[in-house]
Formats: sequence, C-alpha cells, structure tokens
Amino acid sequence: MLHFELVTPERLVRSEDVYMVTVPGTEGDFGVLEGHAPVMSTIRDGALTIQRTPGGASETVAIEGGFAEVSFRGLTVLAERAGTTVGQGGDRTVASAKAPDRA
Repeated sequence: MLHFELVTPERLVRSEDVYMVTVPGTEGDFGVLEGHAPVMSTIRDGALTIQRTPGGASETVAIEGGFAEVSFRGLTVLAERAGTTVGQGGDRTVASAKAPDRA
C-alpha cells in the first residue's frame, strides 16, 4: 500500500494507506502507486483521485495549488487549500483551509 498524506498550511488533512492517488500536476495528471520513482511536482487547482483498494470506488478531493512529493515514504501533497470530497454517498466536507494572505 502507498502511504498518502494531504497537508494544508493549517493542518494535516489526511494520513492513510491507499492503493493509488492521481495528482493534478502542472505538466499533467499523474498516478502514484506504491514503489513509484521519487519525484517532486507543482500541482494545479484540480482534484486528487484516491483509490483505497484495487478496483474499488474512488474518492475525489478538490485542491488548490501546492506541491506533490513522492519518496520512499510515500506521497505527500502540500496544498494551499483542500476542499470537499466526493465518493460513494455524495458530497461531504473534508477540510477548508486557506493559506495566509501574502502582502
């Protein structure tokens, strides 16, 4: 399993083991599975797609900007904001965290 963490400036939103995460990179979407080569990427506003098990239902989490890092420890997404999640059962709020305004 892939260890996945979603972090905003205010808090750790999620930390869990999953099968696969698809990340909206600025150069295009990319999927991350356990054992993925190390990489770092900027991310664009979009949605993370999280699949907890192979062939299982996916969950989508809206994010705004930030970075994604894949390392031997897993995938860490550092997002400016993380919004709502949509999965089986409809919409529900996961987090709403805003980065401090830059002057």
